[in-house]
Amino acid sequence: MFMGEFEHSLDSKGRLIIPSKFRDQLDSNFVVTRGLDGCLFVYPLSEWRLVEEKLSQLPSNKKNNRAFVRFMFADAVQCDFDKQGRIIIPKKLRLHAELQKECVLVGVSNRVEIWNKARWEETIEETEENFDDIAENLIDFGL
Repeated sequence: MFMGEFEHSLDSKGRLIIPSKFRDQLDSNFVVTRGLDGCLFVYPLSEWRLVEEKLSQLPSNKKNNRAFVRFMFADAVQCDFDKQGRIIIPKKLRLHAELQKECVLVGVSNRVEIWNKARWEETIEETEENFDDIAENLIDFGL
């Protein structure tokens, strides 16, 4: 399970250090793709296969289903680490998440999210402001 929050810098070549705590769980091959809310999702290959299986079961006769599947797969890349524990994030993915020098990596259960630091701070501030309402809606799920 991924959890925790780490700040790291993206270098001029698009390389980002992945914290060792996350590297151990990602193993040697994993997938980076566009995520929701303007971040990137990083899945261990085993978890990506589960996502892939679920997405392949969506009825393709619905426009929104097709659009979502395209969104998730079009720029997805299988990655591995260099000797320093870094990954290269392709330019299209960096643009999607508006990644600049300061990045935040967040462990979210079955995946890691990579955020532009300023966007992450805005998102977490908004979540904190609405946390009671969000929590109230989750009571139906037994949380």
